Amino acid sequence: MTMRQHAVSDDFLRPDSINAFTDALRGAKYNVDAVLERLGEAGQEGLTRNQTMPALDRLGDATDAQADLIRLFPLQQIVPRSRLAAFLDVPALIEAGVLGAIGREGIHADIDVRPYGFTDAAGEWSGWVAADPIPGMDSMVTRTRPNYVLGVSPASTSLAQLTVPDRVGSALDLGAGCGVQSLHLARHADTVTLTDINPRALDMARLTLALNGLDLDVRAGSFYEPVAHDSFDLIVTNPPYVMSPPTDAADRLVYREGGFAGDGLVRHVVREGASHLADGGLLQVLANWADTREASWEDRLAEWVRGTGCDLWVVERKHLDVYSYIEMWLTDAGLSGDPIWLDRYAEWLNYFDAQGITGVGLGWIMVRKSGSAEPSVHMESWPYTIAQPVGAALSAGWTARDVAGLDDDELLARTFTVDPSVVQEATGRPGAADPSHVVLRQTAGLCRALAVDAAVGGVIGACDGELPLGVLIGAVAGLLDQPVDELEAAILPRLREAIEQGFIA
Repeated sequence: MTMRQHAVSDDFLRPDSINAFTDALRGAKYNVDAVLERLGEAGQEGLTRNQTMPALDRLGDATDAQADLIRLFPLQQIVPRSRLAAFLDVPALIEAGVLGAIGREGIHADIDVRPYGFTDAAGEWSGWVAADPIPGMDSMVTRTRPNYVLGVSPASTSLAQLTVPDRVGSALDLGAGCGVQSLHLARHADTVTLTDINPRALDMARLTLALNGLDLDVRAGSFYEPVAHDSFDLIVTNPPYVMSPPTDAADRLVYREGGFAGDGLVRHVVREGASHLADGGLLQVLANWADTREASWEDRLAEWVRGTGCDLWVVERKHLDVYSYIEMWLTDAGLSGDPIWLDRYAEWLNYFDAQGITGVGLGWIMVRKSGSAEPSVHMESWPYTIAQPVGAALSAGWTARDVAGLDDDELLARTFTVDPSVVQEATGRPGAADPSHVVLRQTAGLCRALAVDAAVGGVIGACDGELPLGVLIGAVAGLLDQPVDELEAAILPRLREAIEQGFIA
């Protein structure tokens, strides 16, 4: 089956044509909840493995519109024209490049139109995302073409969940791909701009926006070139950060590789992005970065914001050795079982050795325009379970870090409350009068844990927003029969830690 590559026609993107298509999708109940229920758990899990048989078995001989749309799009099956013609304008969809014909009776999907939904602060949302069909279904060896447009992926979902949900005036979806991030941004930004260098990605983004009734600012170009004179309150990006050996532009997978050496592309996104942030603006990047023989990743990334007037917060979610990293991306390129696998593997190893790359970090890079001459830099490795979405916790984290950095007198004059997600866990020997170990644990956001003693736990537990922190420390000092100044000096660093990590706010 050959997928056509021409652009989605402007005629099809007209409201009347799009409305006719979306009306058909709605009429067939082609939405997230209904499709997931139809496929069942086994069918859903099969699709996560790129296997169609569990879902096809679940659909059986059904020939209703919903079943045929599932076959047509996510399962990439050929469906009889006569059945689709009962509820779709098949000729218009073929002309638009959404569908393709196989002989006189067979129809397949050239574009994957898939239900997508989420719940955010504004409530539930449901719609559709357009992208290229997933290659390599049912274990077929299929190389990914260079201009391939990825649909909703674990990476794009992660970026959406870590994006701060704050109301902002302007937002930029940098390297928008199929446009999924803009669906989220449009819920809490007054204006949204999308950019991408891949013409086919912009084509998919326009179709995604049209399917969901959105009219946003779509611009073509590389990185920040299309917004050279603009600044934004929020920039989000899942850029082509894969650190692969140099290759001809015609062979490069545009959605994941940018042609920079090492992690130079991510550095470019960070440093250039800093200059496109409005005062107080935030850049959030889902990225990979290198550990090298010459410097640790912490030292290297800290240098990326020097002189930008921005603060930096990096969360490393995973660290991979070079072998695991290479195997992951060779598989992603559809090279499993391909005769060139070992040659490509060796090529990557040689490239990493020449670049001095000894490992790769995967995680979040966040840059805030504070105007400070000396940036506040915070690096952490947090590979543990988190509670998604985490965006609200990250937003609160910036404020918490500012408060934790106040001088002693100002901090002691503030009032605090315990975050509602915090629970206390106590352990000890059976029959003991008091626990030997007390841990405060967050059940939302980053799900951090904080071990506390009687003094720190007592002060935090008393934070109800009524009395200043200094007064609470004095009260606990009296209960423990300790001098106030000594207790204050001993526990204030721990309380700053509790504030910074969001246990009290």
